Amino acid sequence: MHLVDNVLLNIVLMTLIKFAGFVLAFVMGVATVLTWAERKYSAVLQNRIGPNRANVGNVRAGGLLHMLADPIKMLTKEDFAPNTPNPILFRLAPLLAFVPALLVFAVVPFGPGDNFQVSNTSLGILFIFAIGSLNVYGSVIGAWASNNKWSLMGGLRISAQMISYEVAIGLSLCGIFMIYGSLDLQDIARRQGELLLGFIPAWGIVLQPVAFVLYLACAIAENKRAPFDVAEAESELTAGYWTEYSAMGFAMFALAEFVEVVLIGTVGTTLFLGGWTIPGLHGDAWWIVVLEIGAFIFKTLFLVWLQMTIRWTLPRFRYDQIMRLGWRILLPVALLNLLVTGIVLTFIERA
Repeated sequence: MHLVDNVLLNIVLMTLIKFAGFVLAFVMGVATVLTWAERKYSAVLQNRIGPNRANVGNVRAGGLLHMLADPIKMLTKEDFAPNTPNPILFRLAPLLAFVPALLVFAVVPFGPGDNFQVSNTSLGILFIFAIGSLNVYGSVIGAWASNNKWSLMGGLRISAQMISYEVAIGLSLCGIFMIYGSLDLQDIARRQGELLLGFIPAWGIVLQPVAFVLYLACAIAENKRAPFDVAEAESELTAGYWTEYSAMGFAMFALAEFVEVVLIGTVGTTLFLGGWTIPGLHGDAWWIVVLEIGAFIFKTLFLVWLQMTIRWTLPRFRYDQIMRLGWRILLPVALLNLLVTGIVLTFIERA
């Protein structure tokens, strides 16, 4: 009995250590830096200075001190609550948006082997879909509980937009599952370490380039970021579903968005960019493992940068354009890509 208790205790401790090291340290660290990096990057693209006012002893450090000033401001700001008949739901909504975004990282492999994955499951991508889809509840409940017509309109847009693009993103990834024959993210990443014709990496983006474009577009739409940010369109809805939120409620909604940016990068890296694998490099040596973890981080940061570039390059779509894009363009293309993938795999198996 004591042996079983010790084993369970060790499993829990290792899980907590991995969750703290990967999710809390890396994911939250990158999301925090993004609160500064995106504003600075947008300033570069728009020929502005960007955040540079926070300082300690006239030392501004290129605006990096804003990463410290922002949470202090949020913690000390008045936490205003509207006159709503649902105050508990109003307070709970930011958590419903923030917590699922963190939990899905439990199945993302950031290195070789089970030691570099918080929870190893053969249905990893289904876990991401199941838990990630709960994010919509936080935004919609927050909008409804705000007792504000602009917030409610933003919540209605969110529910329609996120549900619509979940269909397309699910179909776009089916081709990846068919090619690699697995739903296990660790297995998919490992399979991408192989070489085609002896020199081409068997990455998902090579075998499913259309699916990668579909995934990126749908994932950005589900994260409600420009050019799909009609749920918080300032010119139409003040600030949309989070109009009535201030202080830490506002901060949690904003941070959840940046956490999802990192999530899109990690899942995209795992499914399309080879995950932690490096073409032609295999082995269990410690320096190889370090290089593989570094490769995963580099690929993730590349996709994060790509999302920021899209965010500050394309203009906002109208709501009807977003719906038309999801149902009349992306969904048919995803179905066609799935059909072509099935036909090609059938011919390969018979050859």
